[in-house]
Amino acid sequence: MQKNNPRILTAWTFYDWANSVHALVIVSSIFPVYFSATALNETGGPVINFLGISIKNSVLFSYTISAAFLFTALLSPICTAIADYSGNKKLFMKVFCYTGAVSCSLLYFFTKETTTFAVICFWLSLIGWSGSIVFYNSYLPDIATEDQYDRVSARGFSMGYIGSVLLMVLNLLVILKREWFGNISEALASRIAFLTVGLWWIGFAQIPFSRLPDGLRKTTERSGNYLLNGFKELRHVWANLQKQPLAKRFLVAFFVYNMAVQTVMYVATIFGTDELHLSGPSLIITILLIQLVAIPGAYGFSRLSERFGNTHALMTAVVIWIAFCAGAYFVQTQTQFFVLAGVAGLVMGGIQSLSRSTYSKLIPATTDTASYFSFYDVTEKTSIVFGTLVYGLIEQITGSMRNSVLALLVLFIIGFVLLWRIPSQKIYRTHLETEEVL
Repeated sequence: MQKNNPRILTAWTFYDWANSVHALVIVSSIFPVYFSATALNETGGPVINFLGISIKNSVLFSYTISAAFLFTALLSPICTAIADYSGNKKLFMKVFCYTGAVSCSLLYFFTKETTTFAVICFWLSLIGWSGSIVFYNSYLPDIATEDQYDRVSARGFSMGYIGSVLLMVLNLLVILKREWFGNISEALASRIAFLTVGLWWIGFAQIPFSRLPDGLRKTTERSGNYLLNGFKELRHVWANLQKQPLAKRFLVAFFVYNMAVQTVMYVATIFGTDELHLSGPSLIITILLIQLVAIPGAYGFSRLSERFGNTHALMTAVVIWIAFCAGAYFVQTQTQFFVLAGVAGLVMGGIQSLSRSTYSKLIPATTDTASYFSFYDVTEKTSIVFGTLVYGLIEQITGSMRNSVLALLVLFIIGFVLLWRIPSQKIYRTHLETEEVL
């Protein structure tokens, strides 16, 4: 297949456009605010009963994210290995996509009486979203040459930010101008937003589904047992990964700093609600600010990578995250929170985009891209599990989210030290080229 085909690259970025509305509306903004206001006990308190367990709603929110990504981390390697062997990478991507989108749509029925049902739907939406992403990411080395990884990856994230902001603005219009829509309640307006996420996700996903190529089925003497051959495929890729020392080092560093990055993204809205007592509209506007700032941030760090190399660009982003956590611990006012949100947005897109493209550069040329990216995905998902779990536990033990923020600061410092051990990708490749000439 010819790489760098503009039509295929554009189609690939549209999956970011399609699925990023889940990250913005469901995970980061409208749903967390609605969840905090709806998942309450009979007296209006935050400690609710979930499957026979008494738990604070904000802690349940964090634990649900942990459980979803733990499940995906266990399932992803098996699915990707089977997909690589059978050549059905796009089919697996579709199954996860539709699972997540339908679950989002079912959140339309979320009321105080259906909290348990809503938590399960939220859990499934996270599984669908995160499960589809590993197959989506694995297409990058299939459709682009290495010199384009950073730019194409940044373009994908930027498309996601733009698309999610557009739908978010439409949802905010319904929520804030309810009189234009028959004076519907704020709760109904929020639930309509959840429904639109599912429809948007499924609708725009048809663009990449129609243009992305299917995988190549393995033509070997193995039996037709896809599950068994999937495990063999996974073992084969694992063995090859052991011969890639820089890729292994990067996955370790990525695991640590991504624990903090993803936790910030998933609990920022809850932090603003519970610690600073910000209003729902203020929080949602803050999230929109983050998305808009993230677009130039993604491209900016791509340019930084071209000049100084991926590792140095990532280390710069981590230093900014360290400063962010220090500021978040002391933040007291809405204005200070807005400033921090701008800083977070600037580095959020950059660190995510560069992490994906850096790993693409460190793995060997192969047709087993889904299997290789399953290890990236497992690293990412388990880091989210541990990050949100640690955050929730510290809050539960100490009663303050600010202490949890200090734990994230420590994670970023450790992540910086681990990145220091990895040569800049630009410098590393120059060194290899020099050795080949000699």
